[in-house]
Amino acid sequence: MGITGKELAALLNLSEAAISMALRNKQGVSTETRKRILEAAEKHGYDFSTVTKTRKASRHVTFIVYKRQGAVVSETPFFSTLSEGIETACTELNYKLHITYIHKDDDVQKKVDDIAASDSAGIILLGTEMQLEDFRPFNALRLRIPLVLLDVNLDFTEFDCVLINNVQGAYDATNYLISRTKKQPGHLRSSYFIGNFDKRAEGFYKSVRMHGMSASKSVVHKLTPSVEGAFVDMMELLEQNEEVAPCYFADNDLIAVGAIKAFQKKGFRVPDDISVIGFDDLPMASYFEPTLTTVHVPIKYMGEMAVKRLNEIINDNNQVPIKILVSTKIKKRRSA
Repeated sequence: MGITGKELAALLNLSEAAISMALRNKQGVSTETRKRILEAAEKHGYDFSTVTKTRKASRHVTFIVYKRQGAVVSETPFFSTLSEGIETACTELNYKLHITYIHKDDDVQKKVDDIAASDSAGIILLGTEMQLEDFRPFNALRLRIPLVLLDVNLDFTEFDCVLINNVQGAYDATNYLISRTKKQPGHLRSSYFIGNFDKRAEGFYKSVRMHGMSASKSVVHKLTPSVEGAFVDMMELLEQNEEVAPCYFADNDLIAVGAIKAFQKKGFRVPDDISVIGFDDLPMASYFEPTLTTVHVPIKYMGEMAVKRLNEIINDNNQVPIKILVSTKIKKRRSA
């Protein structure tokens, strides 16, 4: 059985009033004291559900956008479409949406404490750019406020997650490339660490090995995950006479489009000389020339599912954490 508020007060030599204010996110205790109380409560098994029930009446949802580099989680088509899905579902379920940004250089703990002290009924955390150490302040927050993690895979926590089936999508894309070209594919890989892209690399190499090819023989170019950045990086590689593969799987559409522009500028024909397949199926994929073969992701649907799952947790805090994997499919166009 977990510790009670009274026992917590005795353990920390604090008043029961201070314990109550900290656990209920009320003013009256310092940030340092609040942190000490919450850490002790979590360590000794305090039942946070006793203080989160009052949040059910709130109709506010907080969408936290965590930014490390900002190249992926920024004003990109992926982010705007994801946000649209979140807004749509919030409207349907009668929630008001508040969006807040947290950067890795911020005082993250203070921002998390401020959110915990708000009247938010629940939180959606966009973790696309987050790394392991970034989640520490949010582990305790999850016990205090219903929280759903969006667009990242965490096997080591009990977060509810909604994410793309990245491994399967990349595997299918690479299979498609190999079946079309009968040649060993290269990989246009993000130069920034993103957990999703690691999973896509896993799917890429899984397909390469399945076709009896040596993974070490696949040409890999590390490019900035934006159209302009990928173009500049690829132009530099081509000018240095780097080896070029006959076909490529790209971590996302932005990298794919930037690389194709560089190939074209250097006189390569796509797909005749080099085939390229992207990932995400952003709007630009259908009007870029040549139109981009890519992995379609129901991005808006992901945002909607995150809100719906959050609503379930808000209304029943005894829910068992689940992981929702959103399937992908190949969108066949002209670049591969």
